[in-house]
Order: sequence, then structure tokens, then C-alpha cells
Amino acid sequence: MKKLLSLILLGACGSTQAHDAMNLDELMQAFGWDFDKIEITSEPVADGLHVLFGVGGNIAVSIGEDGVLVVDDQFPQIMPKIEKAIAGLGGKGIDFAINTHWHFDHAEGNLALGPKGTWLVSQRNSREMMLNDHIINLVGMQYEQKAYPTDALPHITYDDTMQMHFNGQRIDLLHPGPAHTTGDTAVIFRGSNAVHLGDVFNNSGYPFIDADNGGDLTGVIAFCKAVLAAIDENTTVIPGHGPIATYDTLAAYIAMLETVRWRMGALVRGGKTLEEVMAAKPTADFDERYGDPSGFVNRTYLSMSRELGQ
Repeated sequence: MKKLLSLILLGACGSTQAHDAMNLDELMQAFGWDFDKIEITSEPVADGLHVLFGVGGNIAVSIGEDGVLVVDDQFPQIMPKIEKAIAGLGGKGIDFAINTHWHFDHAEGNLALGPKGTWLVSQRNSREMMLNDHIINLVGMQYEQKAYPTDALPHITYDDTMQMHFNGQRIDLLHPGPAHTTGDTAVIFRGSNAVHLGDVFNNSGYPFIDADNGGDLTGVIAFCKAVLAAIDENTTVIPGHGPIATYDTLAAYIAMLETVRWRMGALVRGGKTLEEVMAAKPTADFDERYGDPSGFVNRTYLSMSRELGQ
């Protein structure tokens, strides 16, 4: 996954020109993915709740008397490995799959689970994005995510909040507004005191903001703040990518984003070009922690220019 994120963040820093969009096979080759060699590992969060790591977004897995519920489902090519890992944890099949958003590395597993009878759940905007083809601008390259067939579309959607009761605990689904995409979901497991934020919270680098499809930095900050207010200091925080984190990790991430937003806002309002913003290095004091900022600054520049009417 680190290679994926570095490629996303590498791109032509001073350009947002379109490239020929790749299909999944081409993207896999560009990222050096080999699904045959991928290993699925797991880490416990609480009794009956685990996180699976493979290729793509982190998967939360709730296993109990009601069955198996997952948050995100990676790719159909590795679904047998995912199901084997769940079986090793005591689960059998997947009854519910919640998509934190519509991007391929978090929701493509719908193509395998939907036809098997898994109930698919998402925020309404994510389902709508799955109805049509969309270009995801990764800055260094573009990927064309194709529309999903009917049997891979979410069966259950919501607008702002929803509750589920599964495996002896309440599960809250929150959508404070557009952030990483226009259809992000935070999933709070109240009994386990854990939350999965999808790609609104990236714990392996700077976030990728899908600015071409309605995402923006201001929304990411507002979303994370809303989640922080809905949990407590002992909550386990599951990011879309990277290791399991804490309340304090999420709070530091928000503080970083707010600082960068303030700095970039001043530059954008001052009429600076993308090249001039990159040269100003508005993330410099955070780069040691979060890595290459190129793609983050590029997408943030676009979203802030749109927000500020520049």
C-alpha cells in the first residue's frame, strides 16, 4: 500500500493536465500489484472485532452471533484470501459489507460479495457514484473506475446518519458532509469503542482528496472534527490506510490539516499559482511525519481555489 500512496503523491507537481485514464489491469501493473502474492494479515481491536490488512483499504471485521460484518472489501481478486482470513478468526461468509466510500481500492470487492448475497451498505452519494464511470485523478496518473453492475451496488443507503444493531452492539454510520469524496462514511462500533474512517483519515501519509469528484480539504477537516466529537479519548481509530491509531493521532492529523489549510488559503487568496504554492512548501514542517506532499498540495490547491472562487 505504501507504493500505491507514493505513486499517488508523486505526479507532476506543477500540472493538473489530463493523462490517458488507466483500467484496473494497467493500474495494477503500474503499482506492481500481484494479487497472487498478496497476504492478508489481521490485528485484533476488541472481542469480535479485527482489522484485516492486504492491498487497498483496511477492512474492519465484526464476528459474532449474528454473523460477519465488514467495513470495506478491497478487491474481488483477493476475496478468497479475505474470506479465508475471516474463517480463521471464526467467521463464516460475509453478511454485511459497509463501503466507507466508492473508490476501487475500498469497494471493488462488492463485485464478488454482491452476487453471493452479501447486503451492501453505503452513503447515498457513494451508491450514485457507482452507477456511472468516473475518472479518479491520482495526479501522476488517472484511473477510470467503471460503473458497477446492479448486483454490486449497495442495497441500503442513508443520507446523514444511520444505526445498525449487529453482534450485540450498536453501529453508528455518520456522514458529516463531503470530505475525501462526496459520499464518505465513518463507522463507529459503540460496544467495541472503535471507529473506521475510511480514507478521510490516512495514517500512512497525507490524505488523497478526490477534488475532481467533489472532495475538499475543508470537508475533510470538518468530517474528522465531527467524528472526534462523537468518540472519546479511549476510542480505537481505524484509518483507511496505515496502522491502527488513537484519538490523539486523529487529533494531531486534524491540527496538521488546519495548519496547512490556513497557509494554503493565504497563498491562494494572494493569487499564487500551483507552482508558486509548491515552491512555498506549506507542509514543510510536517513532511518528515507524513511524507511526500506533492499530490496532497496539488489536490488541495484545486479544492481551495474552487472554494475561494480563485
